[in-house]
Amino acid sequence: MSLSAKDVEKVARLARLRLNETDIEQYAAQLSQILDYAAILEAVETEGVEPMVHAIELANVWREDEILTSLPRQQALQNSPAQDGKHFVVPQILDAS
Repeated sequence: MSLSAKDVEKVARLARLRLNETDIEQYAAQLSQILDYAAILEAVETEGVEPMVHAIELANVWREDEILTSLPRQQALQNSPAQDGKHFVVPQILDAS
């Protein structure tokens, strides 16, 4: 499938991209190759193939939770750029109203 320069310009406009003529020609060729490959994949017979999330079988490896000692508060805060002795101090990002 071959994309025209107009097709690429339309996609670029939808994506809010500014492209010059060289970019448009380059992307038209690249996007055409991608669509050609998608057409090849579309032709593959998938009847009876069970859908899967990954191409290889994955399994989670779980471990028991263990209670471990944590860092002392002063050691955890020692490299903080701002602290109040008990907590990290960060800039406010939400409106308090």
